[in-house]
Amino acid sequence: MTEGKIIVAGIGPGGVEDITPSVMDALRICDVVIGYKPYLKYVTHVLREDCVLVDSGMRQEQQRAAAAFDYAASGKVVCVVSSGDAGIYGMAPLIYEMSKQRNEDVDIIVLPGISAFQKAAALLGAPIGHDVCLISLSDLMTPWQVIEKRVKAAATADFVTAVYNPRSHGRYWQLQRLLEIFLEERDPATPVGYVRNAGRDDSSVCVTTLADFNPTDVDMFTVVIIGNSQSYRYNGRIVTPRGYYRDTTSEGKNMGQNIMIQSFSTIMREMSNPNVPLWRLWPTLHAIHTTADFEMEKLLWMDEAAVATMYDRVLNGKITTIVTDVTMVASGIRKGALERLGINVVCYINDPRVKEMAENEGITRAMAAMRVASSEYPEALYAFGNAPTALLELCSLMRKGKCRPMGVIGSPVGFVHVEESKHALKTFTDVPKIIVEGRKGGSNLAATLVNSVLTFNDAELLNPGRDV
Repeated sequence: MTEGKIIVAGIGPGGVEDITPSVMDALRICDVVIGYKPYLKYVTHVLREDCVLVDSGMRQEQQRAAAAFDYAASGKVVCVVSSGDAGIYGMAPLIYEMSKQRNEDVDIIVLPGISAFQKAAALLGAPIGHDVCLISLSDLMTPWQVIEKRVKAAATADFVTAVYNPRSHGRYWQLQRLLEIFLEERDPATPVGYVRNAGRDDSSVCVTTLADFNPTDVDMFTVVIIGNSQSYRYNGRIVTPRGYYRDTTSEGKNMGQNIMIQSFSTIMREMSNPNVPLWRLWPTLHAIHTTADFEMEKLLWMDEAAVATMYDRVLNGKITTIVTDVTMVASGIRKGALERLGINVVCYINDPRVKEMAENEGITRAMAAMRVASSEYPEALYAFGNAPTALLELCSLMRKGKCRPMGVIGSPVGFVHVEESKHALKTFTDVPKIIVEGRKGGSNLAATLVNSVLTFNDAELLNPGRDV
């Protein structure tokens, strides 16, 4: 008697043209073909006349697997067919599991097929050009809590995500929940494509975005593919680049700049809301990069287009000097940017006049420094990273008309008068300001916020670190 064996074959998503030659050869030699009834119609034309067909309905996978082992035990060559690829949500895992459970000594061969997500991707263009995650929303054998964890992981990790079994009559809310999770992590403009009956005569293809995607437009015969943060729409299709044509502006001139570019990219992926205007995003990225503190998304307060306004004043020659409250702020401002833009940085904290004034008038050196600075540079850009008394003194000088700054960076740090100084600064509505609210701040923050102003022309391409 001929030795029996089981061939588990993926017959592709539907069209005969998508069945691989190796699967065709296997179908021609088999004694028995077992499969879900709607799939068998795609292979009957290649079978031998004496081939036995065993078809069954939905959710009868275990019965089909058992029949395969019974036929193979009698010496038959059995082909168990799955749509798409037999190893992806198909019959191959079940055949191996049953072989182990029954302790069957039967030769098992798995032949790959074109998966539904691959066919859908081809019809959509090139949406899976980079790392991809496959998720089934069917909770018949997997608890929803587990599925949701996987959905969150895929969304957070920026995988291109292909969704199987997205929606059915009884499973109507799961896709909506997936959409909510992805919108928490991805830009609403992220491309989304879905294909119904991929590879079959009645297939349909649609390209949309996360924001416009309507879950009620799909059913269990649909594969949904969600792009990653690099995916884009082109000529009605979706493309996820592999990286061959990276914009040269995204590559730094040295290791330091490359690290900063990569850091900004990481920050954007992890921000709770990166979809803010560029004039807000750019200083926020700098603040988070300097502190590794994502609370800066909430703490950074600024006037409408403050960074853009201050940068325009740099270009127009209205800002030629930056005054800092302490030398550490001055040290953190990029020298390359200052030289490129022709800007001078001054700090009066160690000026002999300041020391004398502080002693004679019983005020802090930081306050005295502001009095001297305002008399020499009343229209400078002022940056505070340490001394709240200096910021309060500047506000007092502004109220008296002795100082008219072209912009103010307010991020003093500490516990005494810190919050009050920032509240006072907010009242000057005619001065563009960036403020780190609350007690947090520091010289490093003040310096990096100044740097965000000096490099605002790099913001559109998100290309930080030119002067690093």
